[in-house]
Amino acid sequence: MNFGQTTKRVFLFLAVNLLVLLTISIVLSLLGVHRHIGGDRNFFTLLIFCGLYGFAGAFISLALSRLMAKWMMGVEVIPPDTDDPAARALVSLVHELAQNARLPAMPQVGVYESPEVNAFATGPTRSRSLVAVSSGLLQNMERNQLRGVLAHEIAHIANGDMVTMTLIQGVINAFVMFFARIAAWAVSNALRRNDDDRPSYFIQSILVFVFEIAFSLLGSIVTCWFSRWREFRADAGGAHYGGKQNMISALRGLQRLHDEPRAAAQGDGAFAALKISGGGGGLMALLFSTHPPLESRIAALEQLPG
Repeated sequence: MNFGQTTKRVFLFLAVNLLVLLTISIVLSLLGVHRHIGGDRNFFTLLIFCGLYGFAGAFISLALSRLMAKWMMGVEVIPPDTDDPAARALVSLVHELAQNARLPAMPQVGVYESPEVNAFATGPTRSRSLVAVSSGLLQNMERNQLRGVLAHEIAHIANGDMVTMTLIQGVINAFVMFFARIAAWAVSNALRRNDDDRPSYFIQSILVFVFEIAFSLLGSIVTCWFSRWREFRADAGGAHYGGKQNMISALRGLQRLHDEPRAAAQGDGAFAALKISGGGGGLMALLFSTHPPLESRIAALEQLPG
């Protein structure tokens, strides 16, 4: 697997976050704000500035997460009073698991058309969350396995993973903006022909954007590491809310589907959203993988008591 196979859920958050970050930088450049906070005279002011706007970018991404997921994935939210028996059963199962997790409000439940075997949870808070499943998952998973998958997603909400990830992303944004401006200032000064030349503001602004993109990619390594760690926590929470054996059965079901010849023939494309890892893939897969290998997750669950 490679960087292009990152999960849509995490990729969407990172993409929106980077877009917001670059938009803020462009607006501030047009307003000439960088003229007053750059250089070697106001490093502390620059750090405070980057912290404020870095967290702003992350929280804007979080606020838009549920809306963007519906739009990008084509999620159709199921009304709680639906007359469709299958849809009503899905909503009832999600609400049951949400009650087990003692969520303050029931999540929205949605379905989107896709052959991918996938489910995700998103939303700005525990009270305003969304749990969505693909049609491929509903077609390929048994009832107990579906329970395990949904319990895993409910655990993400109960653990506050979306907010925690936003805080981490905010810190990364702050350092990305800070070091991008320091690096741009250093490079533009190094390009001066003599001490009397003033660094080109246009060149320095371009360098800021280039360094922000580069440092954002480096920062995503930290985000992906945290994502892998939180998957183990969500698996444990899913075992608690939906049953340990159901959670193990769900992961084994995903592993079985992943190992089928048709999955290999499709280049694992239908499983890219779950970031199912069968091992290997090189350094890029190791650094940018958002989910641990299924074998490791199953082994961790089997060691849980009960």
